[in-house]
Amino acid sequence: MTRREIIRSGAWLALAVPSPFASRLVAAPRFTADPFLSGVASGDPTSTGVVLWTRLLPDPSRAASWQRENVEVLWEIAEDESMRRIVRRGRELATPELGHSVHATPEGLQPGRWYWYRFLAGGHSSPIGRTRTAPQSSILRLRFAFASCQHFEAGFYTPYRHTNAEDLDLIIHLGDYIYEGPERTTGVRRHTGAEIKTLNDYRNRYALYRTDPGLREAHRLFPWIVTWDDHEVDNNYAGDIPEDKQTRQEFLERRANAYQAYYEAMPLRRSSLPSGSSMQLYRRLSFGPLAEFFVLDTRQYRTDQPCGDGNKPPCPEMTAPDQTMFGPAQEKWLMDGLSTSKAQWNILCNQVMMAKIDRRAGDDELYPMDQWSGYETARLRFMRFLAQSKPSNPVVVTGDVHSSWVCDLRERFRDASSPVVATEFTGTSISSGGDGLDMPPTVAAYLSDNPQVKFHNAQRGYVSCELNSKIMTARYPVVDRVTVPQSPIRIRASFTVESGRPGARKS
Repeated sequence: MTRREIIRSGAWLALAVPSPFASRLVAAPRFTADPFLSGVASGDPTSTGVVLWTRLLPDPSRAASWQRENVEVLWEIAEDESMRRIVRRGRELATPELGHSVHATPEGLQPGRWYWYRFLAGGHSSPIGRTRTAPQSSILRLRFAFASCQHFEAGFYTPYRHTNAEDLDLIIHLGDYIYEGPERTTGVRRHTGAEIKTLNDYRNRYALYRTDPGLREAHRLFPWIVTWDDHEVDNNYAGDIPEDKQTRQEFLERRANAYQAYYEAMPLRRSSLPSGSSMQLYRRLSFGPLAEFFVLDTRQYRTDQPCGDGNKPPCPEMTAPDQTMFGPAQEKWLMDGLSTSKAQWNILCNQVMMAKIDRRAGDDELYPMDQWSGYETARLRFMRFLAQSKPSNPVVVTGDVHSSWVCDLRERFRDASSPVVATEFTGTSISSGGDGLDMPPTVAAYLSDNPQVKFHNAQRGYVSCELNSKIMTARYPVVDRVTVPQSPIRIRASFTVESGRPGARKS
């Protein structure tokens, strides 16, 4: 970038995020410590480009009070890890208005290949990150892992130490990257202070979570596709409705703070830059003819949870005609996209479980109202769309529930004669819930009443997936403990979906 382009970019940022103070440009700042302690990340790869991210943060404990200056940051991307064959370089402004985060978007790269990158500022160099562009033409296979729910206090991010040893093309994070709650007296690690609500609160919480070495290394090694769930803002919030007692205006101000901090902390394109309390997060990413990823947002636009939230028996609100999980615009976008997709596999990156599961044994019924099972009108509408439109190989990947599930998706979820329209793989948490156990007795009691469920486990881990032209394989690695920094891992289960034949089969 030329000096004029840098200045123009800085002016655009100042207009996009109004600043309460004038920031001066420091082209050669002096840092008393390494400014790249938050590491590096990449994300949202296309066939010709990718987002490169870092955040200047000399001291994570001072994330809220660091200098009020614009800083020039240089970036380089190379064909080799030693950074000798540099193919693109440029400059970005790290501004206080955006928490000194950097979102560089190099273009003109070759499709389907690995690159290495770094950032330079104030005489310091960042760690060298690795990223990969998306393929443009047919490929033999695609490997990815998906994860969610990493409560810093509940455990170490032990599963990431194992994802980092895998041969992956990308990682998908499905939400609850941070937790907003106050400091607890128990837990293996500690939050500090009260429940977070201000922009500085959220910034500090992300800085704290990025101190985990396994998480930082996972960001350094692989491009990520990210979406949020509730804890990035407030537990079980629905649209503009908070969980606890806040006015709508108070909550929207809090949501604006949370959304901005999320953008600052993630490798997202500038098309996701928040506008007040709104942020464009749902999007579509192509990986050639093999796969299309639809990244969903089931928090920002949903109607309120029925029946007062929680686990409840059926109530009339579950079938309210105006009920929505996506909002009208996102729902139309998704249905149009699935109807026109030419990809062999269509992967839906979803937050809360789409499978309807009765969580009470016997004749009585009990459903979690925050999941799709509470939004029965919306669930049925989407199941009927899948049954009628028949997009190629829809597979839903889901987080949220701190446990692993494999489920067949049907309109009539218990009726074996109702056709299977898609498969849902739900992954457990990275650390939320502590060490966990293989099969909770409460779950074992009702599983026989839910024939759509093929597998359940409540230990910590992630899901590792591989696609080719004929089959998708989902493996469920679990660790014994997350209350210790290191723990062995094993594959608890493995399932496949055959192309053209919806439904999961144990492998």
